[in-house]
Amino acid sequence: MKGESQGDKQSLIAEIKQKIRLLNAIAAFIVITLLAVIFRYLFKPLDEFLDFLPDISITLIIGIVVFLSVIGFYMWAVVSRKIIRSIKNYRNRLDQILTLTRDMREEIYGDILLEKIMDSSLALTHSDAGSILLVEESNLIFKIVKGAKAENLPGKSIPVGRGIVGWVAKNGKSLLTGELQGDPRFDPEIDMMTGYETKSVLCVPLTMKTGVIGVIELLNKKNGYYTEKDEELIVYLADQAAISLARAKFFEDQKNYEIHLTDILMETLDSQIIEKTGHSKRVAKYGNIIAKAINMPEGQQRQLYFACLLHDVGFLKIRNEDNFRREYYVRHPVIGYEMISPINFYAGIAPFILHHHERYDGTGYPLQLAGDDIPLESRIIAIADAFDVMVSENSYKVPLSFPAAIEELQRNAGTQFDFWLVEVFIQNISPELL
Repeated sequence: MKGESQGDKQSLIAEIKQKIRLLNAIAAFIVITLLAVIFRYLFKPLDEFLDFLPDISITLIIGIVVFLSVIGFYMWAVVSRKIIRSIKNYRNRLDQILTLTRDMREEIYGDILLEKIMDSSLALTHSDAGSILLVEESNLIFKIVKGAKAENLPGKSIPVGRGIVGWVAKNGKSLLTGELQGDPRFDPEIDMMTGYETKSVLCVPLTMKTGVIGVIELLNKKNGYYTEKDEELIVYLADQAAISLARAKFFEDQKNYEIHLTDILMETLDSQIIEKTGHSKRVAKYGNIIAKAINMPEGQQRQLYFACLLHDVGFLKIRNEDNFRREYYVRHPVIGYEMISPINFYAGIAPFILHHHERYDGTGYPLQLAGDDIPLESRIIAIADAFDVMVSENSYKVPLSFPAAIEELQRNAGTQFDFWLVEVFIQNISPELL
């Protein structure tokens, strides 16, 4: 199912059609009965055809008509309420699905996404327990397990093809059953392991174009047995979940690649310029202190962190013997920007690297930006960078004491550095944090 839950919608339409047919039958019965009685007395040519009707008074005829009308209106009201209730239930269910779908699509962390999928599946079907298993090689691995006796299952594996979950994963079809005894697909070993008694099962595959990537298994509906509507709902949810899981995996792979590439660049920088060994990590630590103190949003903090780590990456394209010659030194922010900006997941931090040597008074480089025209992240890096150069023993300058470095920051606040950020840093840094 894609987009809307087509099966659920078709079920609703069929239900409404059935109730409308009932209403039409009631109305037709009233009209036909009324016409037959009226024609019996008012339309003489039909007398011989309606002789089977008994002779009754006009008063009784009117009473019958009124009685039938009242019954008809009552049944109309009952059926109408049922139709409205069905439409409301469908709308509520659809709203719930759309909300869940939006939440899943916005979640980029796989473990949190699995929790959301499991909790939503349990809530929508009123299940007592459930699990999500993902395919790894030829096995299904329990990733999320909820319900009684669930603590021993996470991490356990089941071969694809074994048990109900294995059958669903192998065949790519959902399974709904309340008759487990005698079903060859049911494997009681898990129940024996956990001590949990499975009475009814709804199991749905998580499917992509490449095949089945996992299974959602729901156990023991609390108020009866699973229905086709439950199955339709979870099949739709599983479709959306599979897409969201694939998206989350892409982001996690990208994040891992980003971290790995960053580590490679930092290790290369440390090995090439001995004076900068560990410098980038310390700048990231000091930058993080400022970011937390000013309540910078988490996403922005993450970008600042990587910008701190890579702020000197431009030195990789400058020969070692030229690193401390000003005509080469002042080029490293531009070189770093040019190296980083073509990489998609670094593009957002490239401007922070470009401007981390601008001065608050506008006399810095490369573009002589001043004040708030300098990106906030660049202003933070400038303070963290200068502070580490001043206090670090592994530096190209003679290290200053902690108080002397603080005094130097204060002396240059408002000229080289953003005076407000300097105050924030001074209030939150201590010798123990070096």
